[in-house]
Amino acid sequence: MKIRRGDMVQVLVGDQAGKEPRKVLEIVQDGEKLVVEGVNRVFKHVKKGHPKSPQGGRLSKEMPISMSNVQLFCRACNRGVRVGFKYAEDGSKSRVCKKCGADLGRISPPRPRYAKKA
Repeated sequence: MKIRRGDMVQVLVGDQAGKEPRKVLEIVQDGEKLVVEGVNRVFKHVKKGHPKSPQGGRLSKEMPISMSNVQLFCRACNRGVRVGFKYAEDGSKSRVCKKCGADLGRISPPRPRYAKKA
């Protein structure tokens, strides 16, 4: 997966498009959708006696958006970018920015099969 929980993403569509990067809270529905902090907020009306809201009322919560509507945020470029993958010398896999080539974080431990032979 190109985007993981805890990553910073740039929203491309909707009310929050083009604003500051937001944090991914969770990935849902087989990796097709994700919940982003402060994006796509809705009100859920609850009755009295609900565990989260004993007095009843409206709960505000984030709903999932499609993964195609966000891009991973690159701190070097200071914007949302496309993501590529690269194997390091020791065989660990990491994400890289397609625009500037900056490392966006390691995503797998070193594996001897992919290590560069000397």
